[in-house]
Amino acid sequence: MVPIRRNMSFKLPVHRIRSWHPEGAAVSHFFNAMSLFFPVGERFFIASVRNYQHLVQDPGLQAAVRAFIGQEAMHGREHEAYNRALQGAGLPAEALERFVKRLLSGAQRIFSPAMQLSVTIALEHFTAILADQLLDNPDLLGDADEQFKQLWMWHAHEETEHKAVAYDVWSLVGPPGLGKEAQRLVGMVIAGTAFVALVGIYTAVLIEHDSRSNRGTSRTQAWADLVRFLGRPGGLLPRGIKPLFQYFRRGFHPWQHDNRDLLKLLELKGGENSTLLRAA
Repeated sequence: MVPIRRNMSFKLPVHRIRSWHPEGAAVSHFFNAMSLFFPVGERFFIASVRNYQHLVQDPGLQAAVRAFIGQEAMHGREHEAYNRALQGAGLPAEALERFVKRLLSGAQRIFSPAMQLSVTIALEHFTAILADQLLDNPDLLGDADEQFKQLWMWHAHEETEHKAVAYDVWSLVGPPGLGKEAQRLVGMVIAGTAFVALVGIYTAVLIEHDSRSNRGTSRTQAWADLVRFLGRPGGLLPRGIKPLFQYFRRGFHPWQHDNRDLLKLLELKGGENSTLLRAA
């Protein structure tokens, strides 16, 4: 599958940003917390793939890499606007983003280019799991504010389209034999542990910030709402555990879970001037 680069634009209503999800502030902040990782994270992903772009000879994969870079750049742009809206609403988005930037800058200094790409494919697996659930279960966003809903669905659509691109590049350049599998699994342990911990911490920071304001939901109610959303049957956690651990199977590939049929069901909507650009 060759991804499609789309120039999408969303007008997120700042007055809704603390509670744009129909299940309340805590669930809204769970998604808001993930947005804080994307601008810096997408640049890290792009750099990790670009380190090896010159080694890709297959024309199909070359086209997919170009489209991957284009999609991730667009995701970064739209989530930068999202995060500015969070800051404008009085939430500490800039401070939280700065920590992500320091963390990933440190990873680029410490890790080899191959390990950076291993971390990238691990984090791409996390986003692919979330994307699959959003596309497959419309109730996860339900009657959310339309602009937030469209942004997350667009992001999910494109994460699904390009979920194997970084992996296919890594397959070309990673170490041979058992070293390849070891590097892949170590990348997941490092990236997965950091990502899950930080999403949890950032969600807690946003909930705590809200709970101290007159507009915020009580801390107890907020956590009860979030636990119910994540843990109920069909929720993100019960459905996410199996695909997460499938990554540790030898011979894993992202398209072993072929969910491209979900892409046919999604009508993408952006601003009035949105355009669709097919990768060259």
